[in-house]
Amino acid sequence: MLRRLVKTLEEAYAGPYRQSLARDRRDEDDLFTLVVLGEALGVPDPAAYYTMELMPYLYQDFHAWHRRMGIPRSPLDHVACC
Repeated sequence: MLRRLVKTLEEAYAGPYRQSLARDRRDEDDLFTLVVLGEALGVPDPAAYYTMELMPYLYQDFHAWHRRMGIPRSPLDHVACC
């Protein structure tokens, strides 16, 4: 019964903002991807040593990201997703 009440309250409070929250999360993910892949795109990155190990996790979503950013082809020479 308590779980049902919690679920109902979450839906009542978060329901109207769900689309806005999803858009904000996507924007944050896009910025994070740009920061991690910045060195490969030619942007100097002082934290490249720390972000390099995250690159394999971002390659799965790389195609969708560069299409959202308005880049029709992959900007990276070593990533041929298109």
